[in-house]
Amino acid sequence: MEKIDYKKHFKELYLPKTSPAIIDVPPISYIVVSGEGNPNEEEFGRNIEILYALSYGVKMSYKSEDVPTGYYEYTVFPLEGVWDLIDKSIAHTDKNNLKYDIMIRQPDFLTTELFEKFKSGVKAKKPNLNIDKARLEIIEEGLCAQMMHIGSYDSEPESFKIMQEFCADNGYRRSDLTHREIYISDPRKTEEWQRRTVLRFKISK
Repeated sequence: MEKIDYKKHFKELYLPKTSPAIIDVPPISYIVVSGEGNPNEEEFGRNIEILYALSYGVKMSYKSEDVPTGYYEYTVFPLEGVWDLIDKSIAHTDKNNLKYDIMIRQPDFLTTELFEKFKSGVKAKKPNLNIDKARLEIIEEGLCAQMMHIGSYDSEPESFKIMQEFCADNGYRRSDLTHREIYISDPRKTEEWQRRTVLRFKISK
């Protein structure tokens, strides 16, 4: 079986154009960690570490004595985040007022039973991480507007404005004030002006 690479096999979801489009997102399995507060602070970094420790545990399981049934080779999917506000009366620019679900998509052979097994294995190897915060969840976004944003995270409102105008012009309205970000670029290795982030929010007719 050909190695599954999200940039090749799921291009519509992860490499959209820099102009808005409407997309119907199918149900997808994720490992998810929830949190609150400024994403520049230490807790957010630890939550990301939990996600990657588990995700790479799943990916590298082909080297174990008990290879998961249905295992296939794949590239680990990018980090994603669904963002909301703790207090809706406070401006979205206050990063201490943010709450989030961050997540990494998983291959379809990862069952709930297998996930619990991987959690136990990672806990033993990384006792400093609160692995119990992670959960396996199937999320169905359905009808959404999305586009690729290029630039800093702080300039995302410009792209959201373009997306909302596109929706209004095409007979759609935003149905949920949360939004999803998919981090195609690694911020540790990419200059702000070059960062690529998929922006997406739910819509209805």
